[in-house]
Amino acid sequence: MSKAGAFSEAGKTAVLQNIHGTMEFLRKYPPFIQMEPTHLAFLVENCELRFYAEGDSIISPDDGTVQHFYIVKQGRVHGQRPHTAKRGTDTTFEVIVGECFPMAALMGERATRTGHFAAEDTFCLLLNKPAFIKLVSKSAAFRDFAMRGVSSLLDLVNQQAQTRAVESLGERYSLETTVGELALHHPVSCLPSLPLNEAVELMQIANVGSIVIVDDEQHPLGIFTLRDLRRVVGTQLGELTSPISAFMTHEPFYLPPGATAFDAAIAMTERHIGHVCVVKDGLLCGVISERDLFSLQRVDLVHLAQTILHADRVESLVTIRTRITQLVDNMLAHGASSAQITHIITLLNDHTVRRVIELAINDLGDPGIPFTWLCFGSEGRREQTLHTDQDNGILFEASDASEAALIRGKLLPLAERITRDLDVCGFTLCKGNIMASNPELCLSRQEWKRRFSSFVRDATPENLLSSTIFFDLRAIWGPEESCEKLRRHMLDEIAESPIFQRLMASNALRHRPPVGRFRDFVLERKGDGKDTLDLKIQGLTPFVDGARLLALANGIGECNTLERLRQLVAKGAMEPKDGEAYEEAYHFIQQTRMQQHQQQSRDGLPFSNRLDPQDLNHLDRRILRESFRQAQRLQGSLALRYQL
Repeated sequence: MSKAGAFSEAGKTAVLQNIHGTMEFLRKYPPFIQMEPTHLAFLVENCELRFYAEGDSIISPDDGTVQHFYIVKQGRVHGQRPHTAKRGTDTTFEVIVGECFPMAALMGERATRTGHFAAEDTFCLLLNKPAFIKLVSKSAAFRDFAMRGVSSLLDLVNQQAQTRAVESLGERYSLETTVGELALHHPVSCLPSLPLNEAVELMQIANVGSIVIVDDEQHPLGIFTLRDLRRVVGTQLGELTSPISAFMTHEPFYLPPGATAFDAAIAMTERHIGHVCVVKDGLLCGVISERDLFSLQRVDLVHLAQTILHADRVESLVTIRTRITQLVDNMLAHGASSAQITHIITLLNDHTVRRVIELAINDLGDPGIPFTWLCFGSEGRREQTLHTDQDNGILFEASDASEAALIRGKLLPLAERITRDLDVCGFTLCKGNIMASNPELCLSRQEWKRRFSSFVRDATPENLLSSTIFFDLRAIWGPEESCEKLRRHMLDEIAESPIFQRLMASNALRHRPPVGRFRDFVLERKGDGKDTLDLKIQGLTPFVDGARLLALANGIGECNTLERLRQLVAKGAMEPKDGEAYEEAYHFIQQTRMQQHQQQSRDGLPFSNRLDPQDLNHLDRRILRESFRQAQRLQGSLALRYQL
């Protein structure tokens, strides 16, 4: 008899008998680990357990308005939705133990758009719709998860908590500043008996990365940080209701208030810690984090920028670039966010490009013609990493074609020298020849306008691909007014062409996020990248392409992906919760990519964006998969909006 036959329809559903055991099971997974015990008990008391044999349909679009909330207790569930694009492929994903569905359909009070099938013999906990609605109203943690998806997950291990007055620290403090001045003077603390899940809730409410465990008199006994939380959850070291004393680091390192920020930085580096307690007369009076210290590095960044701007030859810039690499590696090693790092890289790259241009002009002579040095692609979006090639061009003003040709003849030798010197400095030559030394990219504003118009009016595959590069443009050197006029022309052209927008949308669906058929992820099946996925092409590109299209369609001139998302939300073109979820997912994928590059650098390996998910711990794998699903959601919204 088959397994499916061994269970009658009546026998497939059972009332939960072991409420305590089910609660302990749920406490291993977000968002349930964040819920109050009474709310979690309400959920479990109103759940029933149901069995599905391999291949059984659990819920489908034909079932009508969704009536249950499902949690996978054992087994796996496949989600499948026919995709109406020309490729005719299916959009698929997988739901594993501890995960739930179909949240969007329940919140929208509609039928699911995705069929859910048991990938193997599977048990699900079912919560009926009235109880689900009541739970959403009762539990803030559950409501937040229901509305925010991956954003709520990321909150649990958020390593980028806001720090006090970060914007002004670089101007007013130095590494000689005392830790007494820098420290958080009212640190979050608790007694050793407090359950871990409640301690984490205190950290989240206060938006901090650590909690200090003290006795009744405020003597520090231990410390627990977000790094510890990642380790506990990722490796399932113990129950989250156990006292925090079971997980804390005992006898935390501390400094007196009179010690300097430099002392704290050295201690953190030598001891591989991210927080230092500030203790006076044996009593806790503050905490300083590594992010407090990183904000101080603005002073060093200013000094480094000044060194670049005053370099007297290209060889000096090569040496300085090495220092930039070391600075970024340092920041990565200490957990700086991907947005902070790309911002710093862009700032220093811009200074380097400007200095290379100035040195070339000093050597070859001023051509006597105003021109603007443009950058495109990731450089135009301010999203460069250290390892990048050149995507640049020149923009100038000319009254007619003959004058443009004459000016081009004078500027091209200078452009060739600049691109060659940039290559020496580490900005490798573009294999596609998207460089200012290419006569087709050294153009007058009228010529650039005609080229951009051709992208929109003659949307060949080649032009669509070019638009993804050239439409992310900004001025690095020279007059910015011409660049802004060119950008406004581009926005007007796109606004008047819904057909081009639809083609861009189809183009934005080319790279599918790697979630679905093969366990947690869809992995490459053969070749050098076997059993890996591409963090850049499959993870970041869907966000970049989607944000670009929506920004251009809504007349937003900003090029940075995250800023595009924020402005779309501000303009009402995107739901705030969606924008927040996309932003955090993008951050996590980018952070994972940068950390991988850092490890490859340590191991002396060539830089690659390909990742084996098995190299991540359980929690990071889950958040990465949820981040890819946000990319999938963004693509789904584009397909719906443009009827693809």
